[in-house]
Amino acid sequence: MADLEAVLADVSYLMAMEKSKSTPAARASKKIILPEPSIRSVMQKYLEERDELTFDKIFNQKIGFLLFKDFCMNEIDEAVPQLKFYEEIKEYEKLDSEDERLSRSRQIYDVNIMKELLSCSHPFSKKAVDHVQSHLAKKMVPPTLFQPYIVEICDSLRGNIFQKFIESDKFTRFCQWKNVELNIHLTMNDFSVHRIIGRGGFGEVYGCRKADTGKMYAMKCLDKKRIKMKQGETLALNERIMLSLVSTGDCPFIVCMTYAFHTPDKLCFILDLMNGGDLHYHLSQHGVFSEKEMRFYAAEIILGLEHMHNRFVVYRDLKPANILLDEHGHVRISDLGLACDFSKKKPHASVGTHGYMAPEVLQKGTAYDSSADWFSLGCMLFKLLRG
Repeated sequence: MADLEAVLADVSYLMAMEKSKSTPAARASKKIILPEPSIRSVMQKYLEERDELTFDKIFNQKIGFLLFKDFCMNEIDEAVPQLKFYEEIKEYEKLDSEDERLSRSRQIYDVNIMKELLSCSHPFSKKAVDHVQSHLAKKMVPPTLFQPYIVEICDSLRGNIFQKFIESDKFTRFCQWKNVELNIHLTMNDFSVHRIIGRGGFGEVYGCRKADTGKMYAMKCLDKKRIKMKQGETLALNERIMLSLVSTGDCPFIVCMTYAFHTPDKLCFILDLMNGGDLHYHLSQHGVFSEKEMRFYAAEIILGLEHMHNRFVVYRDLKPANILLDEHGHVRISDLGLACDFSKKKPHASVGTHGYMAPEVLQKGTAYDSSADWFSLGCMLFKLLRG
């Protein structure tokens, strides 16, 4: 019977995964109801007070970008080519293969740069052109190849065009969405919960699907009785705070939190879903990694650590078991239970996993900062390369 239940749970989970990839209309079982447009004045004041009514804050949010793009497509003709150029650059930055980047960068250069240069209508600086031309001549195509153009595109959109957007109906719609986001009161009824995909000291992690969007997440459920019995209240609260800190900025190399809520007996964190297992599992199943593989993983882990350190968070528990892979093979840092904010005071507690802890962490009473994570990274890379 237990085996049959496990099979049914697996089938349900796989069906939910497939359904989440279908069209939005088919995958959603609830509808989102937006507030009245009159909410605009309240939300505009709220955003101004928190310094969030800026081009960068709105443009770098998915809903903000889509509404700004929609506004430009229908109202501001001169902004449309720049936005299309911007989206092509962002697609280019996601490419993993250097060969793909070389081919795509040449296409972008021919269509968006060379064509305009020949017609004397290129609105960008000579410095940006020279930067791209020199790299293409050497066949050096890093993901940041078109970064000077990103900066100049944003600068050109930041002024009068953005002000017109703020005065438009599209900004009203943005305020309606932000109000919904701020007033979400989730319960278990907002998710269909599927099989267990992980276990921890205080609870389990489930695969789940949000009813109104159909999107799949990981639901980390911490049992309140278990937390109290093991005196883990501080750890649970700390993980919630650290997840909030690192989840700003949409870093693709950290398992970020989208929602959090609680029930009478559980604390629930809704996190990015990772289906590829962890590096410890792959090390035990397939043996040591090649240098090429580790260069790729190390680069992504470093970007994740830098995202944390820029927010004054030291991770303190870097090890293969805490590095998860998504369905496309990219890695993310997970489990921030031992992470710590060092913005006001440096930590001195001796915490972490033996074999990966820096000397200053092991030495009780010695204060340390983000440098401890770089020592742990070196230990982890050695373990994955040598076993």
